[in-house]
Amino acid sequence: MTTEPGTPTAETTAQPTAETTAQPTAEPGAQQPAAESSAEPTDQPTAQPAGQRTARPDGGPALIADTREDGLDAAVTAARRVIASLLGAGDTADADLRRVAGTLHALADHLDSHAPPLKERLVAMWAGEGVNRHDPVTGPENAIAPPLPLSGNDDGSVAATVTLGLPYQGPPGYVHGGISALLLDHTLGVANHWGGPSGMTAELTLRYHRPTPLFEPLTVTGRQTSVEGRKIRTVGTIEADGEVCVSAEGLFIAVHPARPR
Repeated sequence: MTTEPGTPTAETTAQPTAETTAQPTAEPGAQQPAAESSAEPTDQPTAQPAGQRTARPDGGPALIADTREDGLDAAVTAARRVIASLLGAGDTADADLRRVAGTLHALADHLDSHAPPLKERLVAMWAGEGVNRHDPVTGPENAIAPPLPLSGNDDGSVAATVTLGLPYQGPPGYVHGGISALLLDHTLGVANHWGGPSGMTAELTLRYHRPTPLFEPLTVTGRQTSVEGRKIRTVGTIEADGEVCVSAEGLFIAVHPARPR
């Protein structure tokens, strides 16, 4: 869980049974989602049920980072809302979009003027207990992340429930296939971290069974199935209303890049 997922392939909804093989380059490391546009449903991850937890039984690093109510996490939560609101409003909205753009550029200029050198920022990102606060799936510091509130089960699997809105759209009303692959790549990596040895993604094979809906609760799961030397095999699914939309099989290699210092 010390690396992040790579770039997945896109989904083809015209052929929902086609298989796609992606080869991302890394593995992971989530949390209270931000409100979306009032015009669309918001992400509503479910509360952590009994038998699920984010702290490892062996005392190792937690699965996900807690979302803080202030500081960077709060700013990122607001940024997620802005992204969703822009998509919800569109360019035909009765809104002063020139003013909006100016305000956003001014905010970016302010942040850039106070940002540390990139090398220092990378060191800070990877410092600490090993939980990724910045990854694009569970990271509370990343506005791209839904975020996915993964937790571990007693049987060694991991799971989360999340509702995705317009920022994750591919075909009309459905999740982009690349987003599905991103969520599963990361979830399989977290499942490795929870259930046994972890590593970097060597191969990710996806099957798209049916389009994955937006604006509906999705259950994302992952489970490690075998370990042979440095080779780790893991499976996972995305389900909607009890039906599998996407299934994945991953091959991971037990190697970890050095952290920035």
